[in-house]
Amino acid sequence: MPERNPETHVIDFRAAEQLLAARDPRGAVQLLDSVIASHPENTAARLLRARAFFAAAQLRPAELEFELVLEREPDNAFAHFALARTFERSGSPERATRHFRLAAALDPNPEYLKAARFDSEG
Repeated sequence: MPERNPETHVIDFRAAEQLLAARDPRGAVQLLDSVIASHPENTAARLLRARAFFAAAQLRPAELEFELVLEREPDNAFAHFALARTFERSGSPERATRHFRLAAALDPNPEYLKAARFDSEG
């Protein structure tokens, strides 16, 4: 096995971004596992891995990763939005609504505002 170093982790992170963009989320997760094992505090790597889990329809691991990101960065609007999408996809609309609304409150991104449905009950 090749020696892992900080430069290798940066390469793995960038390659994982490319794999996710190329619709290979499982490949992205594999690369990110070693990055996160060496740098568990790296929130960017965890957010990318959460996105990869979501894209691979691994909803429970995605949920756990997004929640960990939000523990570290409670004002991360994208993480709230992505966690809401995860809850929505797993059949928990009430949990999703809370995070859609937090995302919209943190960032008035039109996509977040639309998903928050402030004009409806809930």
